[in-house]
Amino acid sequence: MKKILAMIAVACLLPVVANAHGPSGQKVVKEFEVKAEPAKVWALLKDFGAIGKWHPDVTNVKLENRKDEESGKELPHRLVTLKNGTTFLEKLREANDADMKLDYKLVDGKDSTIAVSNYRTVAQVKSGKSAGQSIVTLTARFYNKANTMEAPAGADNPAANKAINELYDAAAAGLQKAFEK
Repeated sequence: MKKILAMIAVACLLPVVANAHGPSGQKVVKEFEVKAEPAKVWALLKDFGAIGKWHPDVTNVKLENRKDEESGKELPHRLVTLKNGTTFLEKLREANDADMKLDYKLVDGKDSTIAVSNYRTVAQVKSGKSAGQSIVTLTARFYNKANTMEAPAGADNPAANKAINELYDAAAAGLQKAFEK
């Protein structure tokens, strides 16, 4: 009898446990070639405030040091405005010269109108197949803007993926064009 009651209790709790699950994390990875030495590509990419010099959709960048609420440290923050009016505030978590790797994260809040939440990018530059070539990899992990499974249109997973894919596709085109001469 105790076994049957335990099974009934578990069966009753399953719907509660299933509804407690949050939104699914999303991931976008873009890898592309740039016709330039890795050191040159890295120098441009790691200049956190210079995204407007090479990203074709960026119309304005405001760079300032701010206290990071997570770490308590002063970190570079950039407020980026895109041609379509979308804005996002990002903080630079790490710029690793040895690995040519940049790690930055979205600061959720009123300054970030992009259709994502809890967004983080890792950008890395590596040597290409031949001299004078680089491979750039952009990896984003994020959630939809509503940060829920039942997100409304425009704040859901398709909108979040579209926003990051468009941002990264333009970044790839912009970095490639910056080194065409």
